[in-house]
Amino acid sequence: MSPLPQNGTPTVAFEGIVKRFGPVEVLHGVSFELEPGRVYGLLGENGAGKSTLMKILAGYEAPSEGRVLIDGEPVVLAGSRDAEAKGIVLIHQEFNLAEDLTIAGNIFLGHERRRGWLLDEGTMLEEARTALAQVGLARSPDTPVRRLIVAEKQLVEIAKALARRARLLIMDEPTATLTPSEVARLFALIERMRTEGVTVVYISHKLDEVERITDEVIVMRDGRFVGRAPTASLTRHAMANMMVGREIADLFPEKIVVDASVPPAFEVENVTVPGWAADVSFAVRPGEILGFAGLVGAGRTELFEGILGLRPASGTVRLGGRPVTLRSLGEATRLGITYLSEDRKGKGLHLDFQLRPNLTLMALERYARPFLDPGAEQSALAKAVAEFGIRAGSLNARVGSLSGGNQQKLALAKVLHPHPRVLVLDEPTRGVDIGAKREIYFLIERLARQGLAIIVISSELIELIGLAHRVAVMRAGRLVATVSGEEMTEETMISYATGARHVAA
Repeated sequence: MSPLPQNGTPTVAFEGIVKRFGPVEVLHGVSFELEPGRVYGLLGENGAGKSTLMKILAGYEAPSEGRVLIDGEPVVLAGSRDAEAKGIVLIHQEFNLAEDLTIAGNIFLGHERRRGWLLDEGTMLEEARTALAQVGLARSPDTPVRRLIVAEKQLVEIAKALARRARLLIMDEPTATLTPSEVARLFALIERMRTEGVTVVYISHKLDEVERITDEVIVMRDGRFVGRAPTASLTRHAMANMMVGREIADLFPEKIVVDASVPPAFEVENVTVPGWAADVSFAVRPGEILGFAGLVGAGRTELFEGILGLRPASGTVRLGGRPVTLRSLGEATRLGITYLSEDRKGKGLHLDFQLRPNLTLMALERYARPFLDPGAEQSALAKAVAEFGIRAGSLNARVGSLSGGNQQKLALAKVLHPHPRVLVLDEPTRGVDIGAKREIYFLIERLARQGLAIIVISSELIELIGLAHRVAVMRAGRLVATVSGEEMTEETMISYATGARHVAA
């Protein structure tokens, strides 16, 4: 790693950065500095301009006005390769991996080690093993990326950045799918990099993580820099208020009372998904929110993919007391069960499409009788944009141009558009800011009040505690405990998930 300036010269300075996409200005004269060997929490609501500013720093976008200084010198970055040559590396919120390449191939893509004219495969495999060990991913570096689950892909992104030997590392929601132990390992890596003089910009909506790992908080709102302060001087509540520009009330809504005498709306008996889940049974009533917790690899996502016809599975599924066979997600949707995938980029949305077809695709028969009615679709989109608070430059915008949080809001609107009776939400607030999280939590509670049976799969235990009536804990493909009431604590759920605690026989 190249030596860093230690004479007070900032590693990076932004001077009057303006960014326009066509007629829409998304950054308005942003100016601030980042100094070496410090960890900065960059906060702001979705659409505040955080990711756009960091893409400018990482060479993916060019400023419309203003300039970037690195070690006191103005620079023009022609692309991400230019930025990486200066030691600036961005870990994207949305994965930037080549699915058909191996882990090692992704880590060294565009930065291949060579011995003369030939690729030095041995060196790349060895360096890849070292990077994977640092992030705690127990996978062979010659494993194709397409075989990895979402959390493992996140660890590959982090390993890729470590292999670049960054002087300034930008992490955009790096822990969205990681377990507590993986988060702890990542934080240890960040601490080590800090001591080596690396500057880290940590973008996250998880304010507990920002509080724990950062030295200073920088806040953006509506494309402007609005303030900065030492992290130790701020409470999480104060951070949230700075982000939204107003007082944030209680984060979670009051839970409704579920009538235990009402028959279940959705029942699963002895479902097995080969290689992922075995002999799982549970039930959820109308108006009930059932959480699913577990470590990465516990089989939660794969279980529901099997239940909903996306993977081979066996067992019994009942809807409203009647056995049903779900051979596809489309069939599940027609019966009144919809599913929000944890992978909104790969499975949840068509990023190259506009908002309108993304919203209406799951309920297309409503708009094609027999010919498609674009006007009705556009009216439905306008209503959804207003109801879900989706920020887009235009109703005709391409989904890929939206921020990650606004993509998540659109994905939620999409799965609710068919008016389901049972709703399965996998990581529903991934990449979503604190204000939008609160909106989503209250939306989920409102849907429960309307009688929907809701299942929430989440890696955030506080989220499950705040939302759910009960939480099912999975470990190694099996449902090992279901907790409620006073037993629904982080400590209890982690102990079941790790095998430190067992249900009494």
